[in-house]
Amino acid sequence: MTITMTSNDRPRATQKLRELLARPDAIVVAPGVYDGISARIALDMGFDTLYMTGAGTSMSRLGWADLGLATQHDMVEQAEMLANIDPTTPVIADADTGYGGPVSIARTVAKYARAGVAALHIEDQVQEKRCGHLLGKEIVSQEVFYSRIQAAVNARADLGLDILIIARTDARQSLGFDEACTRLSRAAEVGADIVFLEAMTSREEMADFVRRMGATPCLLNMVSKGVTPVISVDEAADLGFKVIIFPITGFGGAIQGIRDSFAVLKKSGCEPKALVGVEEAFELCGLIQCIELDRKAGGKALAGLR
Repeated sequence: MTITMTSNDRPRATQKLRELLARPDAIVVAPGVYDGISARIALDMGFDTLYMTGAGTSMSRLGWADLGLATQHDMVEQAEMLANIDPTTPVIADADTGYGGPVSIARTVAKYARAGVAALHIEDQVQEKRCGHLLGKEIVSQEVFYSRIQAAVNARADLGLDILIIARTDARQSLGFDEACTRLSRAAEVGADIVFLEAMTSREEMADFVRRMGATPCLLNMVSKGVTPVISVDEAADLGFKVIIFPITGFGGAIQGIRDSFAVLKKSGCEPKALVGVEEAFELCGLIQCIELDRKAGGKALAGLR
């Protein structure tokens, strides 16, 4: 169940993210969520920001690997559901390449903002993109990348939106670290609020990246068993990153948990004894809230549930 808020309520999440970014010597930690259950768990555990992973969205909605198969419609619909579970919690969302040229990118920014997303990232892969930690990525020219970021920034201004624009480059793999930094420095000049260098290969590169970007907030992507060396939240903060996302943690844990449960069922013919029960699952996903909403409105349909 998605309970939407009015347009006047929408800026709260974006403003909250801006406030989190403004904290000195602090870092925004966003676990990757890909469906309603993973988002509910992250909120229940007290995370103050969520990250809508494109890979997780592609796999959970389509059942296919992250190879650019999820459309703008798929992503916006998923983002709206996630952002409206708790409209006060910022959602940072993957927007891939923006789904087309400048006109399409402007439309993407408008749709994400009106869905309640606090920040989105747009990258410099070709339209036939793939996960940032897979090999063989193809990159557009600097001019096309800057045009994408400019289109996003212009759309935000023209429509009076407050959504944060994150510029992501995947150029490290094929064009090198220096080129990747050059692209993001220029993207910040164009108007990007945060910069995101995908698939750095060493801690030294991480530190150098933050140094080169100066006052522009930097985002670090921690992908389990990916190209980038794994570091902790505290280490990332010490290096000067302002945002760290963990896109794999949620669906990686879910895949393992589902495999384990199904293995027990397959072998024994019974469910695992330690499973979360149906009532506990419903309570996680808003049962008590729904009962209270019904009661306050004078409804009686849910009165007998508890």
